Amino acid sequence: MITLTTDFGLRSPYVGEMKVTMLRINPKAMLVDVTHGVTRHSIIEGSFVMEQVVKYSAAGTVHVGVIDPGVGTSRRAVIIEGEQWLVVPDNGLATLPMKHIKPRRAWEIDPERIRCFTGWKISSTFHGRDIFGPAGALIEKGLSPEEFAKEIPLDSLIKQDLEPRREKDLWLLRVIYVDDFGNVILNIEGYEKPKAVELPELNLRIPYHEAYGQVERGELLALPGSHDYLEIAVNQGSASERLGLKVGDEVRVRLVQKF
Repeated sequence: MITLTTDFGLRSPYVGEMKVTMLRINPKAMLVDVTHGVTRHSIIEGSFVMEQVVKYSAAGTVHVGVIDPGVGTSRRAVIIEGEQWLVVPDNGLATLPMKHIKPRRAWEIDPERIRCFTGWKISSTFHGRDIFGPAGALIEKGLSPEEFAKEIPLDSLIKQDLEPRREKDLWLLRVIYVDDFGNVILNIEGYEKPKAVELPELNLRIPYHEAYGQVERGELLALPGSHDYLEIAVNQGSASERLGLKVGDEVRVRLVQKF
């Protein structure tokens, strides 16, 4: 199985081009569209989306992610092998999904060697079709990365700084995702569940609950969400619009354990 996560959108032919070239190489591949609606060029958002799919995928699944604002530059196209496979640009997209695959080895894809398998030239602006998709299809088919890539050190891979940071009694967090409901997801998990969440810079204290319906319609709440990250929401409304938060924003947060 190969999963596909991109920021290509659906109006253009890009997704279709990528998929038919992959099936030309590996006609038996099962392609699963995760989303092609990642916000354009949002590496953090793409990393979050890929992480959630990796969490629930079987061993051996190949995940192809193309959120690639550096396409055509010196940035590397890489393969990461663990219990599952990641095929992504080396720009930090692998940061969150890599936490779950127990990575063992990594390779830099050689475009010219990929071209030997595809037979068509490599575009400077569409590596999803010409490099990442074919590489994913070849891996799922059973080929070793050595046939079209060179090994590189795992610790040379670029990572986004997505670790929560402590500042005395506050956490300095980042927004890593805003879903279609306007729920704001912050980069802290495994925390002790609080009674409330304070956003000092917005002069807000938000009650902490387990489900959206535990507050009245239109009211703010914090909760663990379905991904175990701290989430801020508005019941049947948009926390992103209410608070003016978007992916990448930094937020200072206090987890209030007792009143």
